[in-house]
Amino acid sequence: MSLVIQEHARARLITDGPDPRRVPVELRYDPEEPQTVQVRLPGADRTLGLDLLERGLRSPVTRGDIRIWPCGRAQLILELHSTDGVAVFQFDIAPVIRFLSRTRAQAAKRPPAATTTPA
Repeated sequence: MSLVIQEHARARLITDGPDPRRVPVELRYDPEEPQTVQVRLPGADRTLGLDLLERGLRSPVTRGDIRIWPCGRAQLILELHSTDGVAVFQFDIAPVIRFLSRTRAQAAKRPPAATTTPA
């Protein structure tokens, strides 16, 4: 049985308008796919590398069409590029850190992969 970790959060969709729009976000980690995180946003579900999200808390990182960077001490920016344009989401950092702490704890409980010895 897989113990999936989910964290519900809110992000601000940054637009050209005067006020950012708050949107629901779900961060999802499945130990069966230990290197990735699912980020479910309205109209923009994405799979990120877990390492990308962790590194993005400390410094700007880019992988393909995804950019993540810290914004001050309490915010995180996720920028998604597509053929339709660019979507920029601003997160409070606390739910992201809480989610990553839970994923690390889950990974620590996971038994190491079985190694095979040559015959």
